[in-house]
Amino acid sequence: MFARIAAFAALLLTAQAAEAEVKPFPPAFQTREIQTEGATIHVRVGGSGPAVLMLHGYGETGDMWEPLAAEMVKDHTVIVPDLRGMGLSSHPQAGYDKKTQADDMAAVLNAMNVQNTSLVTHDIGNMVGFALAAQYPDRVSRFVLIDAPVPGVGPWEEIVKNPLLWHFRFGGPDMERLVAGRERIYLDRFWNEFSADPSHFDEASREHYAALYALPGAMHSGFAQFAAFDQDALDNRAFLASAGTLKMPVLAIGGEKSFGLQMAAVMRFAADDVAEGVIPDSGHWIMEENPSATVQMVTGFLDRP
Repeated sequence: MFARIAAFAALLLTAQAAEAEVKPFPPAFQTREIQTEGATIHVRVGGSGPAVLMLHGYGETGDMWEPLAAEMVKDHTVIVPDLRGMGLSSHPQAGYDKKTQADDMAAVLNAMNVQNTSLVTHDIGNMVGFALAAQYPDRVSRFVLIDAPVPGVGPWEEIVKNPLLWHFRFGGPDMERLVAGRERIYLDRFWNEFSADPSHFDEASREHYAALYALPGAMHSGFAQFAAFDQDALDNRAFLASAGTLKMPVLAIGGEKSFGLQMAAVMRFAADDVAEGVIPDSGHWIMEENPSATVQMVTGFLDRP
């Protein structure tokens, strides 16, 4: 009986998330559920032409990319997954190191018969994207990273000392009990504190994402993303030691009121060809705070000769 109640609650929360007034992807997009090693990845896919893979971060899902996806689907094959343990992807107990999640993304590309893609990433997506580009460099033609550091790259140890990044080390046996039923309160801290103007992360988006992060296993999975950072740092240093820096063109973007030009400074420790960009009037949540400037900057980089 309890299992039935839990299943009903999960369905109700999913329905609530869907009802929040978040702009849906255009009709050109379909969804697929792709099985990887240990996870089922929920993927939105649409369009035709050169492929672009978009990876979201914590506090959001692939839904964040709608403004960029709606523009790029006109002349690209756009692939937008929910990362393992987030959104409508499955919530396994393990596999949250970014090396494993990069293998998830390689499996998604294989299922789509895509051998080469541009890569656009934000937050945790930067870390998964870096592991993908480092392990499969021949499959990534261009790489855009947005407003989050990469474990083990550049001044990582100094960056994580910033008090604003307290959640990187938030852990312990009671963390899930502390947040259970209070997911919105917990997530509001991120949406408010990392915004240039918290009102730009609107109420419909907050309701939508809070409901998805309240699904069974979702907060456990989110905490596991951060708990894996030490292993991620070891893996990334090993990638750089064995294969060297990334060779594909890289655009490192920071929000004006967040990482700013520091994004490019960090990525120059790990890539040879790094362009820099700053999204004005924006904090960390670039697609909510200034989507038009973000779309223009990203598409300009991806479409240049």
